[in-house]
Amino acid sequence: MIPDLFDIPAPEPTDSKETSEMTDLNDLTILTIETPTLGDRGYLVHDGSVAFVVDPQRDIDRVLDLLDEHQVRLTHVAETHLHNDFVTGGYALAEHTGAAYLVNGEDDVSFSRTPVADGDVIEVGERMRLTALATPGHTFTHLSYALTDAATGRQVAVFTGGSLLFGATGRPDLLGEEHTHDLVHHQHASARKLAKLLPDDAEVLPTHGFGSFCSASQSDATASTIGQEKKSNPVLTQDEQTYVDELLAGLGPYPAYYAHMAPANVAGPSAPDLSPPAKADAIQLRRRIEAGEWVVDLRTRTAFAAGHAPGTLNFGLDGGFVTYLGWLIPWGTPVTLLGESADDVAEAQRELVRIGIDRPAAHATGGPDDWSDRELTSFPTATFADLAQVRHHRDVVVLDVRRADEHDKARIAGAVNVPIHELPQRLADVPAGEVWVHCAGGYRASVAASFLSAAGRNLVAVDDSFDNAEKVGLHLVGPDVESHSESHAGSPA
Repeated sequence: MIPDLFDIPAPEPTDSKETSEMTDLNDLTILTIETPTLGDRGYLVHDGSVAFVVDPQRDIDRVLDLLDEHQVRLTHVAETHLHNDFVTGGYALAEHTGAAYLVNGEDDVSFSRTPVADGDVIEVGERMRLTALATPGHTFTHLSYALTDAATGRQVAVFTGGSLLFGATGRPDLLGEEHTHDLVHHQHASARKLAKLLPDDAEVLPTHGFGSFCSASQSDATASTIGQEKKSNPVLTQDEQTYVDELLAGLGPYPAYYAHMAPANVAGPSAPDLSPPAKADAIQLRRRIEAGEWVVDLRTRTAFAAGHAPGTLNFGLDGGFVTYLGWLIPWGTPVTLLGESADDVAEAQRELVRIGIDRPAAHATGGPDDWSDRELTSFPTATFADLAQVRHHRDVVVLDVRRADEHDKARIAGAVNVPIHELPQRLADVPAGEVWVHCAGGYRASVAASFLSAAGRNLVAVDDSFDNAEKVGLHLVGPDVESHSESHAGSPA
């Protein structure tokens, strides 16, 4: 089951526009380009002279900067598949550099590409050789690319996209329920194909699996090899039916914006425009809110709760900003960004282009006093200990906005569950009264609280870890609670 990775603080921002790690393999350099907010990785590989890239994100300036830094020429851009969780930068990067764009020849796309198929060998300079390997499962036309050092003949790595991940595999259900059965069986066969064809010391370099909802489950691993996966990955240690049954039983919901990613990638996305959007004053912001547009406050949940412009929504940059905004927004709704600084707005804008929200309608910087021509709105925050005390004195509505699978496993007795991704359409389902809204760690609760606040509800946002709920005396129910209690029955006091 995919955990909620976005209730924890986001990584500290760096000074550069990319996060990369470097690995040297016999004079071949592999640069890992991380996009932690989407849970994905891309790769730039070079021999000191020429380079290729695998699965680049939309904001291709990160790749261009690395090419300049390492003083290498890009000759090939390779896609493992038509992505479901982000808009690719592959087409724009190939157009900008003149590199060959490697895309499965069976993919029905609307742009010119260099079609590749299972078994095709692509020479990149004198040292690097890529072999395309058909690995259906995440999609029907998924490819992996085995990297051979031509100087030694050794297969040093394999770029697995959404096929073989660290301790997991890519989801087989993103193309629709009618295809899931076939794809999950393909996924099992594809992983075993890679394990058979590649040496144990070959590096496994997946695109998904670092928080992406494209992964069927999550691992804490940051590096792996074929040999390590043979020992630990369920797809390689379990029989086919056990793997299939357990994987399908663990799949939860995935972001609604995924439905728009493959169509965008089929069209050949252009490079994004990251120039600042138009500025808006307080009157313009109010009019946008009244027109049903989204005006998004990027500050932390603590700052938002203390005071915000009425009707604004809180998707803080310190959590799963782009995942949850993309999941909840009615596609095509204009977005205006409110940040304390121009850098905050630029960061949010970069995140949004990665999922195809290309141009914010407007932006404003400063603070809530600058963003509203009316009195500010606020609401209190609290802990689960505060909730336990309040329930002794009066009835309150406990609103749990975690996913249904999380709620079903362990929940506060009497809590109402409206998952965060359903809340904008289900505000009427929240019972009347004082609402105490919680999630697993506070981020989703703040998003939910902003919708409730905009709707005029009396609320308290619980900014606390759900792990503390039972410790402070709240009565929890659910199978996870029962199994936990049984495991401690009879233990020494």
